[in-house]
Amino acid sequence: SLPSWNEGPAKMAIKEFVNATTTSGSQEYIHLEDRIAVFDQDGTLWVEQPIYTQFFFAIDTVKSLAANNPEWKNKEPYKTIIEGDLEKIRNFTVQEIEQVIAVSHANVTVEEFKDRVHSWLNKAIHPRFKKKYTELIYQPMLEVIRLLKNHGYKIYIVSGGGQEFIRAYSEKTYGIPSEQVIGSTGKVKYDYQDGKPELFKLPEVLFIDDKAGKPEAINLFIGKRPVAAFGNSDGDQQMLEWSQSYKGKNLQLLVHHDDPIREYQYDTESKVGTFSDSLMKEAQKNNWIIVSMKDDWKIIFSD
Repeated sequence: SLPSWNEGPAKMAIKEFVNATTTSGSQEYIHLEDRIAVFDQDGTLWVEQPIYTQFFFAIDTVKSLAANNPEWKNKEPYKTIIEGDLEKIRNFTVQEIEQVIAVSHANVTVEEFKDRVHSWLNKAIHPRFKKKYTELIYQPMLEVIRLLKNHGYKIYIVSGGGQEFIRAYSEKTYGIPSEQVIGSTGKVKYDYQDGKPELFKLPEVLFIDDKAGKPEAINLFIGKRPVAAFGNSDGDQQMLEWSQSYKGKNLQLLVHHDDPIREYQYDTESKVGTFSDSLMKEAQKNNWIIVSMKDDWKIIFSD
């Protein structure tokens, strides 16, 4: 198991956890109905630099809508997007990002939005790796998912990214069905289109699945405390804390991006996937596993 992992404390801890919690007769045995593991997505399961994949999708959607909105050529933040200035885009304010997301994600049915995501993923190419985004999945983490599933664990994605966006590809990409995806969510409205009932996406936020929002959403959607949690940034801290308070054997893991050659190197100074000094101290204090992409992974992406 875990063939893409180098031998070391991280690999050993994962295997020991699975063995201890699924071996009948073990004092740390966890019953099937309680074997729940949660994974962040961006930066934990796939590449999140130089900006989040979903934001690339939003940018390309705005560009495709620009012809019908000529006033955008002189109106920010659309002007910067149309000009393709990635450096300026990386420095967008939260309000500008929300504005772009709202315009690109709303006023379509849920099914139409899913079709848009499928179409985009089939042709969009990452600016550095020159591959489709669904080819930039971390092979070592896929192996962890498979190992857990093979031992009776139910796997959920719990992401700050958009729930409907991730649900469009989660089963094909990760083997995780759409009903096991929890993410940030916009409001929808039940209405009719050509006499057919539909759910229409609205440019309004329902909830943000990040930081304290993650355990709150886990409680809302799953109704049980997970026994294992995997993340990579400050936004995942509360989710890991929540899983550690499970009364029994538990596992917490953080992916540290420290491989500038094969992927990226970033932590405290990055706006995307911030891994702050305070998170590092919290991880060390609680004995969470910190995975070095450089040292713990033989490969990052599958061939």
